[in-house]
Amino acid sequence: MRFIVSSQSLLKSLQSISGVLNSSNTLPILDDFLFELNGSTLKITASDLETTMTVTVETNMADDEGSVAIPAKILLELLKTYGETPMTFTVDNALGIEIAADEAKFRIAGHNADEFPRAPRMESVSALDLPADLLLTAINKTIFATGNDDLRPAMSGVYCDLSTDSVIFVATDAHKLVRYKRSDVSAENNSTFIMPKKPLNQLKGILPSDTTPVSIEYNDTNARFTFKNIDLVCRLIEGRYPNYEAVIPSDNPNTLIADRLSLITTLRRASFFANKSTNQIRLTITGQELFVDAEDIDFAHESRQRLSCNYSGEDMEIGFNSRFLVEMLTNLSTENIRLEMSAPNRAGILRPVEGENPAEDILMLVMPVMLNS
Repeated sequence: MRFIVSSQSLLKSLQSISGVLNSSNTLPILDDFLFELNGSTLKITASDLETTMTVTVETNMADDEGSVAIPAKILLELLKTYGETPMTFTVDNALGIEIAADEAKFRIAGHNADEFPRAPRMESVSALDLPADLLLTAINKTIFATGNDDLRPAMSGVYCDLSTDSVIFVATDAHKLVRYKRSDVSAENNSTFIMPKKPLNQLKGILPSDTTPVSIEYNDTNARFTFKNIDLVCRLIEGRYPNYEAVIPSDNPNTLIADRLSLITTLRRASFFANKSTNQIRLTITGQELFVDAEDIDFAHESRQRLSCNYSGEDMEIGFNSRFLVEMLTNLSTENIRLEMSAPNRAGILRPVEGENPAEDILMLVMPVMLNS
């Protein structure tokens, strides 16, 4: 097996799938990339058993089809030291890999390709095509709100609710919740599944921000995402997702509209003076004024800031975790935001005021914290 490939093309392709690799694996073969040469096309695979990613690369020259597993770390480190140069890979019958580049030669011990785990065969699948930029936006808007509780694995992923009139992506950790809905795309059948965080982070790093079509196939256990020369297959999270609609308050008569960037700056300043374990801040809204207060009794730190706003409703005081609010506001992109509230002990809802896309509906919910008297 012998082929010549561009070092930069190979490095870029390996980096696009290398995030799947774990730092410690139960199977030593999972520290490798699987190289499979078929004609002039080189297919490279990385896997952690739960997620498998494949990328295809066109070679400059290829002889003798075959396959071999190559240690990932040393290959990546070697490629990073080269600019654009052709590299010749020669694999002998003993799985020794000779790499020739410029005036240098390197030798790596390969492993048997048969030991490398194969991606699961997917049967009885449903299919859906989404534009890459829509999927990328949906991931960016939701993934930060996923939970990390091992006792509630369903909440550690993003819930995908695909129906014949819209697609909805939901993430929550019980303290905050994000629902991202698009009514300009739909699925052939109603179905739901929970995507794990790791493959979503992989997609987040490599999805193009254009309308490149992404083919999504899914069944009860796995999902496959295919676009350009990338193929990702992952195991879905089992379990029942909580009834997120039940926690979204429907009647919120108190509405505050404020400049998003000014509010982020104000909250960040307040967080310097808040208790570091609770990040608690107090919002006091009277008339058209918003006061943001924070204090850390242990260190005798306190702050009060005033912000102009547009408010309709009864005067009220409500406490929130400043870190959660900043996180949510950072993941909105409009100039002004609307904070809808009903009572100091009920969740607040953040929405963008002026949406760029009428088919897009973003709702972010944050639970209040009990204020000290």
